[in-house]
Amino acid sequence: MLIDKPRPHITLITLNRPERMNAMAFDVMVPFREALEEVSRDNDTRAVVITGAGRGFCSGADLENPGHLPGIDGLTLPTIALRSMELLDDVIRAMRRVHQPVIAAVNGPAIGGGLCLSLAADIRIGAESALFRAAGINNGLTASELGLSYLLPRAIGASRAFEMMLSGRDVDAVEAERIGLLSRVVPADKLLDAGYELAERIAAFSRPGVELTKRMLWSSLDAASLDAHMGQEGLAQLYVRLTTHNFEEAIKARKEHRPPDFQD
Repeated sequence: MLIDKPRPHITLITLNRPERMNAMAFDVMVPFREALEEVSRDNDTRAVVITGAGRGFCSGADLENPGHLPGIDGLTLPTIALRSMELLDDVIRAMRRVHQPVIAAVNGPAIGGGLCLSLAADIRIGAESALFRAAGINNGLTASELGLSYLLPRAIGASRAFEMMLSGRDVDAVEAERIGLLSRVVPADKLLDAGYELAERIAAFSRPGVELTKRMLWSSLDAASLDAHMGQEGLAQLYVRLTTHNFEEAIKARKEHRPPDFQD
């Protein structure tokens, strides 16, 4: 696992197992979850970019060497299986819990669990080599894992998610952008810069404004009704409006023809 700060207030987390296309061995996922938690607590970080080393983003489960699952001494196989899924599920939850916006810079194949990781990010941009596959169905299993059957329909719509998960076919970068799985596609050598530039734009805004916007967007996916969600949105908006001077600063900056300087 590599953690860098390529630009001020921007943290890059790189899955660093290129010889296995960053497969989800436990020896990779435990440090990755810890890195997410560490970065979330880093108050200098205003946005996070996640990518993979080498030619792949993440190839999903490592079928040859899954690595060491901690804390399983004395357990039998059924309970070990439960613990392993719990650990991987916690990685997805950890991505959702990061205070800062998370941008997945998908530099190559995102297969199976790798597709799930990309969907747990707030924003996905991809290189022309990006590729997505819900691989469980191809391996004689279900395609549903790590929140995929929840996240994918919300990202691309139910019909496309059913088709993608039941067919197990590859979705290339062009199609992924067209159906909304990727926000945009850029040349491979421009991918990280595109991620950093987007992160810098976000980082320039109000910290609570950005964090609450992220929370509200994810909350909307769970909302029972429009009315229920609008109540949460209203409280979030009032919170920022009444506890900061952001609105006044934005108006003043506009009149003075300069970028706003939010001090919260």
